[in-house]
Amino acid sequence: MKTKHLLSVCLAAIIAATGTVGFAGSSLKAPLSVTAADDTNDDWLHCEGSRIFDKDGNEVWLTGANWFGFNCSENCVHYLWSADVDDVLQEIADHGINIIRFPIATELLVSWMNGEPNPVSSVSANADPAFTINPDFCEADGKTLKNSMEIFDIIMQKCKKYGIKAFIDIHSPHTDNSGHNYNLWYKGDFTTKVWIDTLVWLADKYKNDDTLLAFDLKNEPHGKGQEGEAAAKWDGSKDENNWAYAATQCADAILDVNPNALILIEGVEQSLSGAQEGDYWGIADRRDNSPYIGAWWGGNFRGAREYPIKPKHGTSQIVYSPHDYGPSVYAQTWFDKDFTEKTLLDDYWYDTWAYINAEDIAPELIGEWGGHMTGDNLKWMKLLRDYMIKNHINHTFWCLNTNSGDTGGLWKGLGFQQGSGTTITWDEDKYGLFEVALWQTQKTGKYIGLDHQVALGKNGISLSEFYSSYANTEGSNIDGGRIGGPKGGSVVIDGPSQGETTKPVTQTTPVSFTTTTTVTTTTQTKPSETTTVSTTSTARQVEWGDANEDGRVDVSDAVLISRFIAEDKTAKITSQGQMNSNVAGTPSITSDSTIKILQFIAKIITEEELAPKK
Repeated sequence: MKTKHLLSVCLAAIIAATGTVGFAGSSLKAPLSVTAADDTNDDWLHCEGSRIFDKDGNEVWLTGANWFGFNCSENCVHYLWSADVDDVLQEIADHGINIIRFPIATELLVSWMNGEPNPVSSVSANADPAFTINPDFCEADGKTLKNSMEIFDIIMQKCKKYGIKAFIDIHSPHTDNSGHNYNLWYKGDFTTKVWIDTLVWLADKYKNDDTLLAFDLKNEPHGKGQEGEAAAKWDGSKDENNWAYAATQCADAILDVNPNALILIEGVEQSLSGAQEGDYWGIADRRDNSPYIGAWWGGNFRGAREYPIKPKHGTSQIVYSPHDYGPSVYAQTWFDKDFTEKTLLDDYWYDTWAYINAEDIAPELIGEWGGHMTGDNLKWMKLLRDYMIKNHINHTFWCLNTNSGDTGGLWKGLGFQQGSGTTITWDEDKYGLFEVALWQTQKTGKYIGLDHQVALGKNGISLSEFYSSYANTEGSNIDGGRIGGPKGGSVVIDGPSQGETTKPVTQTTPVSFTTTTTVTTTTQTKPSETTTVSTTSTARQVEWGDANEDGRVDVSDAVLISRFIAEDKTAKITSQGQMNSNVAGTPSITSDSTIKILQFIAKIITEEELAPKK
């Protein structure tokens, strides 16, 4: 695929620049070979500020995808009727996905908890002795299919085998192939108590298996404010439809049995706007001056400012999990203009969910994002992807499945043939866009897993291997590019250092040199709140090395220039960016400029030496 080819181009340029694959003459240790499953139960995670850490205080980045089916009538992830689970999980690991979000229904968990697991209707039963697809899912007779709980347990063990972590989300109270249409976490016999009891039961079952790292309590609580009790709200009450109260009670109940589990809490759809005094939840909507502020289902965290989730166990396991989509899913008002990252922050992202990460309140994991690769939706996907990379936001892409009607998937098709196994056809363009946001080393492109012992697929490494052999040499793409550990001594190539909040800004310090003059600098703490300060600084017309004009010089500039030189039509560089790129001072941009930029990143040359000779 194009992305991996471009990484190899940049790696070749690094070797040409430095004579080695390490920065400043450093070398990389050979990857460890770990084949046995990790049974040490030491991969549990915890939160500090807006970051997630492992047991040793090393920062991790959860970058994965959704695979649905346990929430549907088939009672199992889809495609195992025509694909072998080992083949599929090996491909997922090889493609750098370090965690899978598995949607599931309360109804299915109830059957497990009651000892009567619902049957699976979507897996080959191995009836033909010559057809050996998914043999582990069959009883000793090779024909009788195991039940849904047994198959889920087998899938978790196989995730462990390939270095993949997992979490579940309660997608709906009942099994439903149309997904998550119901507003709330309770419905009929599936009460709030049943919802909590089933999650506690599963957390207790898996408390000694760190494959299942987290619990997403409910997918997309939603509903319009005027629906009143039938809609999810976020306030300080103990009303049954108050999602903040219900989520806190559920979090505490899970942490009672497994204090190590991460608890993912989504938002709601609408919040009160404060437009008029006396407005209340359930009041009829108004055409003008609405009492409600809308968002994507599960995306609204405005209520969390005043009413944050604070379980009795503390907040060390709490992760907020908004969902965000583009205009191909629904034409929201914030897409009505020529939108940019800044307009999205101003109009929607910041006050709705981004402030939680930016103000170091808690970590965030975008549980669903994705869509079709067309027009403004493609533009939005790139903007959100890049924002997550720059701001260490965890995420799981929607989705792997081909059969998501409003988004499509990372897969185009799967098929099994006796003797050769499963063939998976990936949507290479969509995966290429997504792959950039997977946690990986900066130079060698090694995918970084969340298991301390088991490497993530054929091109991956374990968490222990990353911190022992790569973190202080080439680093990773977290924060847009960083070398070193999360606590002290780290070198940020692109993005904030550990503990530094990231807020929308209108000006950063570029790398280039002209004359000194008095200019006006604008700092911005959040959208629409600016402070103008007059100061003396360096005005630079050419920002040497900054090809993408983001105010920094990093590996992404070298990659963009390499793509531009290779005549990749998707690699757009403005005329200003092209001037910035030509650090070699040649008549046209060549790989010599890429090499100089990589030498600068590797600290082989100085800022002065980066500029072309006069």
